[in-house]
Amino acid sequence: MPHNEEHSARPLGGSRRLDRNINAILKRREEAERERTLHDRIADAITHFAGSMTFIYLHLAAVGFWIAANIGWIPGVPIFDPSFVILAMVASVEAIFISTFVLISQNRMAENADKRADLNLQISLLAEQEATQLLTLVSAIADRLHVKTAVDSEVSELATEVTPEDVLDRLEKRGGSGND
Repeated sequence: MPHNEEHSARPLGGSRRLDRNINAILKRREEAERERTLHDRIADAITHFAGSMTFIYLHLAAVGFWIAANIGWIPGVPIFDPSFVILAMVASVEAIFISTFVLISQNRMAENADKRADLNLQISLLAEQEATQLLTLVSAIADRLHVKTAVDSEVSELATEVTPEDVLDRLEKRGGSGND
């Protein structure tokens, strides 16, 4: 089988545009990772560790030792928290800090999700504009060639550009839910 240079130059999947888009996404993720603050990195590391089985095993061992020591099951270790009040206080303070770190990480993830939603909206709007232009062009070609179809009445409505402001205004007039 002869070697085809053009075929071998094509990226896997056959689409340079796809590879370009994937590379752009990866580059953006790398930039976002570099721009993260030290505080974000610390919060994410703590959240990641707190959500691991290692964290669970360490807690099981520590709490197990604490309880065993304070009910007198470990010889040579003096009872230091007979009512387990200190254990309860430590667990409460730890829970406060862990939940705060989780919230910090979730807030950052929500910001990223908002950015992705904005990007998706922009892509959808561009696709809508392109589709409207294509429909207008095809309709003009059909008119020039005197081609009539059963959907001619719908084409003019579909070819009308809809702006995001129009959609938002209509949603607000309906009460914002769109479920009317």
